[in-house]
Amino acid sequence: MLTLTGKQIYLRALEPEDLTFIHTIENDESIWEISNTITPYSKYLIKQYLDNAHKDIFEVKQLRLVICNNNHEALGMIDVFDFDYKNRRAGIGILIKQTQDRAKGYGKEAVQLLCNYCFKHLDLHQLYCNISEDNTASLALFKNQGFKEIGLKKDWNFLNGQYKNEYLFQLINTNVY
Repeated sequence: MLTLTGKQIYLRALEPEDLTFIHTIENDESIWEISNTITPYSKYLIKQYLDNAHKDIFEVKQLRLVICNNNHEALGMIDVFDFDYKNRRAGIGILIKQTQDRAKGYGKEAVQLLCNYCFKHLDLHQLYCNISEDNTASLALFKNQGFKEIGLKKDWNFLNGQYKNEYLFQLINTNVY
């Protein structure tokens, strides 16, 4: 089982016991904008997803990890998606579920752990993320972690009757492991 450990948190692979946690997140309409979701997910579909979560990132082109605190409580999830080994790049996304758990350094540490894993173990050259223009917390988080704004996608997402811009950020691996 994959576990990446930091000071305040650790990242671990999905487990069958995460069904309710993931179901709650995937069906929270307030965060559908982040995941580009427009329909609820059944527990049945999420269970099928969990049954296949053991598959290799080279096969399924994604990796979802649970962010846990040192008390082993699930705080959120962090994802690698659009894994493209030929071009050695992937997208990443993060969500800390409860607002009271945000702005405590958990997201920062999770991004650091995941970036290190992607660069060192997956041998990626670059990571990118897409962030809505009004998601100031994520903009600050990724800028703080060295991601550079490389583009603005105008009128990219349609939400609640209006279009929103989305920034594209990129982090190039300059370290040699």
